[in-house]
Amino acid sequence: MVSAEGGGSAGWLLVVVIGLLGCFLSPTTEILIARTLPRLGALPAPRVRMTTAAVTGAACAAFVLRFGNMPGLPALILLAVLGVQLSRVDIAMHLLPNQLVFILLVAGIVLLAAPLIFGQQADDFIRALVGAVILFAAYLILALISPGGIGMGDVKLAAPVGLYLGYLGWSQLLYGGLLGFIVNGITTAVLLGGKRRNMAKEVPHGPAMLGALALTALLIQ
Repeated sequence: MVSAEGGGSAGWLLVVVIGLLGCFLSPTTEILIARTLPRLGALPAPRVRMTTAAVTGAACAAFVLRFGNMPGLPALILLAVLGVQLSRVDIAMHLLPNQLVFILLVAGIVLLAAPLIFGQQADDFIRALVGAVILFAAYLILALISPGGIGMGDVKLAAPVGLYLGYLGWSQLLYGGLLGFIVNGITTAVLLGGKRRNMAKEVPHGPAMLGALALTALLIQ
């Protein structure tokens, strides 16, 4: 399992710097997405951009507090930045762009593999790759069994989600995979309770998967 030692002793300066870095990378990423993926539309409204920047910065700071300055921190920052953007797009358009999912997967693999240069965390990296395969296969089976419940975008997103969960540990892979469905179910139930039945039928699953990943990473040791 990835060690969390040092997470509580991470210097506040590092926490602030990484948090501010997340706030900066969020609008920068949105500009790049608007320019390279015009089918997703123009830049989101200012209030949305401020919200995504705040959430990204908070997620980056939380990862530093939880894990400290560990070798996998750059990959977690990538996860925070792209994870928030994928959630934003999925909520607004019910779409998980292949390009963003692919970047999250491939760049995540590269960043998680970097410590191997120094002979570190080989077991964690192998477990991450296995986790990506396991969760992808599980979602693919569910999509084939129930095409109306799981979309192919969710199946593709399962690969990078499984990559990060597997990197953190086998328990995280299990709990994080299950928690995604629980979070999605709770969201649907809330919408149904609020008499928003039409919206409940179109609840995107991607944000629940990514939110479950973040919660699992931060709360489960």
